[in-house]
Amino acid sequence: MLSTSPRTVGIYARVSTDRQDIETQLLELRRYCHARGWTAKEYFDEGLSGSLEEAKRPALKSIMTDARQRKISAVVVWDFSRFARSLRQLVDALDRFHTWGVSFISLREGIDTDTANGRLMFGIFASLAEFERELIRERILLGLKKSRARGKIPGPRRFPVNLDQLKKEASKGLSLRKLAAAFSVSKDTVRSLLNNPPLPLTNDPPPLLENLQVLESL
Repeated sequence: MLSTSPRTVGIYARVSTDRQDIETQLLELRRYCHARGWTAKEYFDEGLSGSLEEAKRPALKSIMTDARQRKISAVVVWDFSRFARSLRQLVDALDRFHTWGVSFISLREGIDTDTANGRLMFGIFASLAEFERELIRERILLGLKKSRARGKIPGPRRFPVNLDQLKKEASKGLSLRKLAAAFSVSKDTVRSLLNNPPLPLTNDPPPLLENLQVLESL
């Protein structure tokens, strides 16, 4: 029996290319909400990859803000992959929904965190995400250990180009093609180095900051 309690929910849809039809997702989501007498606010990101962080997906950022402010009582999606592209990303979002008192519904997987089965699935996902984090952590630590055993200290990648010399030549008005030929790199590499130069390198051993930041985020 369908629950027809009045509520305002947010339906989220996403397609990563212009060739995909977002209306297919929205149609199913609208039908689901209409059958239950729910008022649905629509949020959709078009032409954006699910791997992008929340801040770079405007509709996702908006629906998360409305959920936090309790403007909607549930987030409804067609399937998990439209909402998140990794288990960790999904679990982090579901954890926030739980804190805010907002339920999460995925039609294709038949998950509703308002139900006992839905809460059970959330617990399973959380356990799998923790397992995944531990595996990544172990691999990073093992990699660092092997690097130290070989006398290598992981650190920032070094470019085979003298940046000061590159800037000097570029200031003479040389084209990207000529600069690329002179330094034996691609035009894209020249453009990247000139527009987004790497941090200056010193003669000191590079710190393990990059690796430590990865570990701390797990």
